[in-house]
Amino acid sequence: MSQQPTYASVLEENSALKSERDALKRQVDWFQKQMFGQKSERRLVEANPQQLALESLLGEPVAIEPVASETITYQRGKAKKQRPDDCVHDTGLRFNDNVPVQVIPVPAPELSGPDADQYDIISTKVTCRLAQRPASYVVLQYEQPVVKHRHSEKITTAAAPAAVFDQSLADVSLLVGLLVDKFLYHLPLYRQHQRLAQAGITLSRATLTNLVKNSISLLRPIVSAQLDHVLQSKVLAIDETPIKASRAGKGKMKTGWFWPVYGEDDEIVFTYADSRARQHLDDVLNHHFSGTLLSDGYAAYARYAKQTAGITHAQCWTHTRRQFIEAESSERVLVAKALDRIGELYGVEKHIKAKRLDNEKKRDYRLQHSKPVVDEFFEWCEDRLLDPELLPDNPLIKAVNYTLARRDALRVFLEDPAVPPDTNHLESALRPIPMGRRNWLFCWTELGAEHVGIIQSLMTTCKLQGVDPYVYLTDVLQRVSVHPASDVESLTPRLWKDKFANNPMRSDLKLGVNGGLE
Repeated sequence: MSQQPTYASVLEENSALKSERDALKRQVDWFQKQMFGQKSERRLVEANPQQLALESLLGEPVAIEPVASETITYQRGKAKKQRPDDCVHDTGLRFNDNVPVQVIPVPAPELSGPDADQYDIISTKVTCRLAQRPASYVVLQYEQPVVKHRHSEKITTAAAPAAVFDQSLADVSLLVGLLVDKFLYHLPLYRQHQRLAQAGITLSRATLTNLVKNSISLLRPIVSAQLDHVLQSKVLAIDETPIKASRAGKGKMKTGWFWPVYGEDDEIVFTYADSRARQHLDDVLNHHFSGTLLSDGYAAYARYAKQTAGITHAQCWTHTRRQFIEAESSERVLVAKALDRIGELYGVEKHIKAKRLDNEKKRDYRLQHSKPVVDEFFEWCEDRLLDPELLPDNPLIKAVNYTLARRDALRVFLEDPAVPPDTNHLESALRPIPMGRRNWLFCWTELGAEHVGIIQSLMTTCKLQGVDPYVYLTDVLQRVSVHPASDVESLTPRLWKDKFANNPMRSDLKLGVNGGLE
């Protein structure tokens, strides 16, 4: 005879099923939030219970009869691979009559010297470069006089103005346009190639790729100098975000990681690593940074700070707050109390910002107003652990354990006025990476991922410093070849805006027919 289940076993099974049901329900709620929920973390005001819901005004739903459908099958042949018509080497340029051409006369030094009457213009050599206006393209046609000395019959040609790359078809304005459109406005190169074709320009995508790659390579020393200065900060915010880079097999891409570091002078550098391992922290920060490391809850940061002398680890309160938000669907009342207490901390920070308090005044104000809130919040968290109605797998208990495990790191901002309570400033600065992923999706190589980090480091820092990325890159790409390597830090956006912004180098696109500015 089979043994009948006891009452205790039934209760145990029922409890297990309830726990499994709750866990599955939380998973469904999480997926629904990811797909359809709001992305803002701003708390919404509760709706008026006396206000009628929209669905109550629509009445009963009307059933719709299914429409008959017809299945059509067909066969498709395999097309032969053909060589694209836009293949052209880097020194060639083809365009139709619809493309505007701006003629720039090039003066010959021989025709303005003391022996000018000894030279005759026998022909004109034409050099074309593709330039880009903010919303259109134009070909810069340099007319270079070819002169012949009457007595010696020596023939010389006036040299065209120097370009960023020798013998290149690209004006600096095109290089900057490609970079700004892809990395600031997230327009992939294949879409820019389509726009070029629609404008009447015949140019290969490989050429565009090479122009972008070579331009970013020129900027690498500037980003290295910027990273050196960022690591001198006393407070360093750091995070990590994934990116698909290089192939891992047929139809698969490897996952790489950007580790953005944000300095106290509003500069950011997107360092790249092929993994999320702590080794990257050792490679980037070791022997270069000492101070407070502000991060999210990733355990690698806490371990690094614990094992490295001179490093204090501070924890982000926003990430702590998100742990409680995840538990809101199961324990709404208790979570609301936790969020209210964390909201009080941000109310204090808002007052500090409004009053423009800094240094000791800021520290004293935090100790007077924020510290009691923090102490009370941790006591409240400890009391929740003693609540018999909250099981260990309850999302609220998980949030409480997350918070208490980082208690010391969450208190750091109270004593140090230079430490912000969260990494929101860093998360706002790294948004171009996830926004770009939605457009260009991945990088073919890890070198390409490094190039993304280089150019985004400069473009994002330009925005933080109030510098126009287009003007900055136009100047720096031309200046980098003549600027002393020992003073490369002057080309970082932070210093460039004071030294060169008032008189930046510009493209010949700004020159009129007579050589003056348009």
